Amino acid sequence: MGWEAITWDRLGGLLAERLLDLKPADDGPWCRVAIDGAPAARPGDLAERVAEALRPLGRPSLVVGTDGFLRPASLRLEHGRQDADSYYDGWYDTRALWREVFGPLEPGGDGRILPDLWDPVTDRATRRPYVHLPSGGILLLHGPFLLRHWFPIDLSVHLLLTPGALRRRTAEAERWTLPAFERYEHETDPSGAADILVRADDPRHPAWNG
Repeated sequence: MGWEAITWDRLGGLLAERLLDLKPADDGPWCRVAIDGAPAARPGDLAERVAEALRPLGRPSLVVGTDGFLRPASLRLEHGRQDADSYYDGWYDTRALWREVFGPLEPGGDGRILPDLWDPVTDRATRRPYVHLPSGGILLLHGPFLLRHWFPIDLSVHLLLTPGALRRRTAEAERWTLPAFERYEHETDPSGAADILVRADDPRHPAWNG
């Protein structure tokens, strides 16, 4: 596999250009892109860069983070605040993502997406209004563990961190989550499953295989 050094801004622009020619697998009017990575890799930053690069190209997009679809604390923390298996299996409300994000983008859908559902700080519903993604628009979904749920994704990008880099870039208070990412690597092999890989070990000097 060949790696090309690149800047984050350049990467956002090149991904946006590639998305201009992306066709939905189900022949619907919307494309769905997953930017997968541990929080330490900051997949949301790349999603925002891609959205910004798409704007002058005339292609509408909507950035949605899975951190806005966490389950309530009473369910999320049922087995304690630092249970890696619960983090992997039960923190994210995948049913709500199917219903509120992917369902409206199916053929015949209305394109009305709920950008987030739950605020983990207040542990209450965000009550955000629905956002309409016009026909021809692109969903940019970012977060961890995205490639294990069989979401209907038309293009996937995985931000790759070596175990050492993941540990270094994860705050000490969050290192209890590291076994969940080891499990993800073992069970899903995101590096093998993703369409595009981005090495993010050094946040100043990414590289990609595009």
